[in-house]
Amino acid sequence: MSSFRNRLTFTMIIILALSVTAAGLFMAKTFKDNHINALEDNMVREMHIILAKTEWKQGDKASLFPYFTKEAESLRSFTGSRVTFIAGDGTVLGDSDHAPDTMDNHSNRIEVQEAHKKGVGRAVRSSATLKEDLLYVAIPANASDPNSNVIRLAMSLKEVDQSIYKLWTVLIIGLLILFILAAIVSYRIALSLTRPLEQITKVAQRIKQLDYKARVKIEKQDEVGELGHAINAMAESLEIQMTRIRQNESQLESVLDNMINGVMMIDPHGRILLMSRRAEEILGFSARELVGRNYAEAKQQYELSQLIQEALSSREHIREEITFYFPEERLLELNLVPIHGENNDFSGLLLVLQDVTAIRRLERMRSEFVANVSHELKTPIAAVKGFAETLLSGAVNDEETARSFLQIIFDESDRLNRLIGDILALSKIESKRVPMYFSPVELDSFMMKTIKMLETEAARKSIILDLQIEQGLYVEADEDRLRQIMMNVVANGINYTPEGGKVSVHIASIDEDHIRIKISDTGIGIPKKDLPRIFERFYRVDKARSRSSGGTGLGLSIVKHLVELHKGTISVTSEVGLGSTFIIELPVLQQ
Repeated sequence: MSSFRNRLTFTMIIILALSVTAAGLFMAKTFKDNHINALEDNMVREMHIILAKTEWKQGDKASLFPYFTKEAESLRSFTGSRVTFIAGDGTVLGDSDHAPDTMDNHSNRIEVQEAHKKGVGRAVRSSATLKEDLLYVAIPANASDPNSNVIRLAMSLKEVDQSIYKLWTVLIIGLLILFILAAIVSYRIALSLTRPLEQITKVAQRIKQLDYKARVKIEKQDEVGELGHAINAMAESLEIQMTRIRQNESQLESVLDNMINGVMMIDPHGRILLMSRRAEEILGFSARELVGRNYAEAKQQYELSQLIQEALSSREHIREEITFYFPEERLLELNLVPIHGENNDFSGLLLVLQDVTAIRRLERMRSEFVANVSHELKTPIAAVKGFAETLLSGAVNDEETARSFLQIIFDESDRLNRLIGDILALSKIESKRVPMYFSPVELDSFMMKTIKMLETEAARKSIILDLQIEQGLYVEADEDRLRQIMMNVVANGINYTPEGGKVSVHIASIDEDHIRIKISDTGIGIPKKDLPRIFERFYRVDKARSRSSGGTGLGLSIVKHLVELHKGTISVTSEVGLGSTFIIELPVLQQ
């Protein structure tokens, strides 16, 4: 901006200098012309006076030379000018500065010719006699006579030149002073014009550097002020738009970062343009490593690269499931969707990575569940049908046999009823359609009632039920569901503990917010390989014993879901032949 200011100042000084110089030249010329005109008028007046007093004698020219020469010399002392008397034919009769008989004929001189034509003749030229510029003014002695004698005065222009020189000296000094003043004034004017522009430029540069809060300080409501208002309006508009863009970007980033599916965007040349956080987790690469690089540089499995290449070539939607083994084994559903621009131009691919491992596992579990349910239902139904057919075939006549078969039919029907009830209960619990009614439960009296309900079954096998509970414990829970949990786990311990064994229940607080319930038995124990699966539906460690005990295989699965509905956890430790310990941790208050 300083260079512009300097150029503006220099331009203004040059324009002013040219203007003043032109004015000076015009003034000098005007002064010279006016000065010469004034001299001419003064010389004409003097010549009229000379004509009035001069006697024009006639006779031989040789005799006239001394007379007119003397007259000319006499008049020079009064006028200060060179005086020349010229005859009508151009012969010089007398001259104040030169011998007339040696001078050329003056009939062809401009001033003499103009004097005969116009009454007054004027010319400025260098004198061959005096070797300097002279102003010549001539008038005829008789204006009506074309061959009249002429009197001429000549004055040196040296005085005029000296006056002009003095004028130029004054002008130059004045110009120098004016230039200095003009430079100061021009700089001030340029500064006043460029300072707002300099501020506007700085604001524009800050806006260029994405500082949209920059504003121009408006001091004057002129054109520059209007420009400042326009810049401020533009900055405000850009700030609003950038805020919206940042909000949209933030929203899009938030959506991408929190999507359960991975997303990648690939341009038509195979370069990766975008990669979500979930895609990084699935593929095991960071966005910094891949964004801007070709997809083939990702050291992934060959099938993925082939699918991307196929989608780029065909530009059609491709859906495929692939098992990935890095960074961990997963089954992924890949959707490669072509992206088209406004003019239906191919803009690249959108790759959506969906981890369907859990879904396929659930589908497999659902299939296994259906198979298990079918198998579990088929067993008692087959038994009921078989014994009913035997009775219909004639065994009903044998009272003892009929009674035995009917007892079996009754037991299998009862088992079938329990199985269906457990299946329905588990279905409701898993779908979270079971209403939960939380209330404070005093654990001491609650556990006494629960243990009392199981004493008969334990006494049948001579199993000792040992209850140890910290006094004054309360927990916020659904009492019926909590009793269902305790009944299932304790009954499970009784069923799998041999006669004369022991089942212990120990309840204590962990901290102010949680309690721990430990149910231990001295039963047959659970092999380590089976521990991770005992909470699965229909999973049995000892299938033959489970069937003989009348279990449905759903008890522990129901317990696990009920504990989770109470926002608690359940775990198990066990050693074969020594027994098992179930540990349930529950929050004191439900949040």
